[in-house]
Amino acid sequence: MASRANQRILLGCVLLCAAVLPCADSSRLKAAESRPQPTVASANFPTASAARLAGDGKQTRFILDIDQAVTFRAVTLADPYRVVVDVPQVNFQLPAGTGAAGRGLVKAFRYGLVMPGGSRIVFDLAGPAKIANSYVVEAANGQPARLVLELEEVERSAFVASLPPENRPELRPAIADPPPATVPASAPPDAGQKADGRAVVVIDPGHGGIDNGTQSSGESEKNLVLAFGLALRERLEKTGKYRVVMTRDDDTFIPLNDRVKVARSLKAALFVSIHADALPRAEGDAQGATIYTLSDKASDAEAQRLADAENRADAIAGFNLAEEPTDVADILIDLTQRETRTFSSRFARLLMGEMKSTVRMHKHPLKSAGFRVLKAPDVPSVLVEIGYVSNKGDLEHLVSEGWRSRAVGSMAQAIDGFLAKRLVTAGSSN
Repeated sequence: MASRANQRILLGCVLLCAAVLPCADSSRLKAAESRPQPTVASANFPTASAARLAGDGKQTRFILDIDQAVTFRAVTLADPYRVVVDVPQVNFQLPAGTGAAGRGLVKAFRYGLVMPGGSRIVFDLAGPAKIANSYVVEAANGQPARLVLELEEVERSAFVASLPPENRPELRPAIADPPPATVPASAPPDAGQKADGRAVVVIDPGHGGIDNGTQSSGESEKNLVLAFGLALRERLEKTGKYRVVMTRDDDTFIPLNDRVKVARSLKAALFVSIHADALPRAEGDAQGATIYTLSDKASDAEAQRLADAENRADAIAGFNLAEEPTDVADILIDLTQRETRTFSSRFARLLMGEMKSTVRMHKHPLKSAGFRVLKAPDVPSVLVEIGYVSNKGDLEHLVSEGWRSRAVGSMAQAIDGFLAKRLVTAGSSN
């Protein structure tokens, strides 16, 4: 177990972060609107160079080699069984595929950034287990510092009893305390800043940080869709017509509800979420771009599968999956949502018409399902799967700058057409 001195140091770090975060949150939105700025050199962050598992189904040890000692917090979660380890921001330089194969009590683990200044390691467990010991070993005798986690099999009853009351599954299902939202739910403009009056377009590159999304041939969905989103932002900004905001412009994880809050807090005219699907090998092959809108019932089994997968993004990062209460629960919100869905469907059809002339589309290009990220009741929203990383031809397109430029151009054209007509209609009704 960590020493009392280490615990005091960790508490000091937590209190310091709590004091700094309000300032950091107030500036995050502005940062998201600008092009990525040079970040602090990764060499300034601790670097993890290797990770390994040892042991069996009774006792399993995880060891992370790191170039300097770090503070950490480790918690267990139920349904599904997981262990979440939070550390300060770490530069993970681990071999490709690390964590994909498990051992003993650990089925697999993943790692990455969950917020600026904070990284996370999430272990998927084969069954209930407790953290028997956890500690950091200082570097010595030419060996790197090490973060060590020792897990031990327990009965479910003992596992549940060991959880803090708020984390017990009979009270709240599968939760973890999330760090403060990376993007604030509402950010008042600076006192001297005038609203420019332009329509706000929110671009939402899916996944990020600890959540890689789908992966194939060494390519990760999170990187492919971020590159696409940045290119789309650049194309839209060149027109000067729109205020373009990205939910993320770097490799950071953003919880699903926070993505929606960005659009709502800015009263966005349009929300476009960018993803790249992968079909399980057993289900054959599929190719082409697909455009999804929100519906209570999925249009087909594939749409339901994708919505289920995308809606698990918060669980992948260890965040709370509990549904947030709606802001308003009356007939007005229902009417607003109906109108919003009509606008979303209208934009989806327009986007399909523009994209099919420049990029390959799925055989059924328009679909719908219950995507959590599309649930803003007052912002027209679509989720675009720009291709399948599991399809060789699509993957070649997704990594091609030429293809990306054409796809971005057709999407920008559709946004122009949709907003021009909608803004004229809105203006004439005032």
